[in-house]
Amino acid sequence: MAKAFLVVRMKGTVNTPYWARTTLDLLHLDKRFRATIIPAKDNTKGMLDKIKHYVSWQEIDVPTTKELLEKKARKEGYKKLTPEDIAKLGFKSTDDLAQSLAEGTATLSKLKTVKPWFALSPPRGGFKRKTKKMYGEGGILGNHKELLAQVRIMM
Repeated sequence: MAKAFLVVRMKGTVNTPYWARTTLDLLHLDKRFRATIIPAKDNTKGMLDKIKHYVSWQEIDVPTTKELLEKKARKEGYKKLTPEDIAKLGFKSTDDLAQSLAEGTATLSKLKTVKPWFALSPPRGGFKRKTKKMYGEGGILGNHKELLAQVRIMM
């Protein structure tokens, strides 16, 4: 059973219908290649199913969470997270924060001073699958089984 999902917006903002834009805004995915970590609950699974033609997601593990926090997590003023910031949030270390995010006990949007998203780059070397099709059809959208490897290329 999944505990938390890594969700990455793969499509841009042009011609996005209102209902999809609203759901994407609730997940703090307002631009292309923004990523977030959300706990796996019934309502979040419903949200992901609703916007599956705009995002990719996969269950996240602790090492990837830690790497995302160290490389791409930002605080106010778009500055990198420091160990002092993590201590202020009530966690012992980056490992501790990564563990609680991956287990779904903490959420990025509830952590004060930390941006609720990670800004990723386009993948170096390009996408290896089609960008306009669902994962089952040979694309990158929806429940993407190889998303963690893709995100490592985008960091």
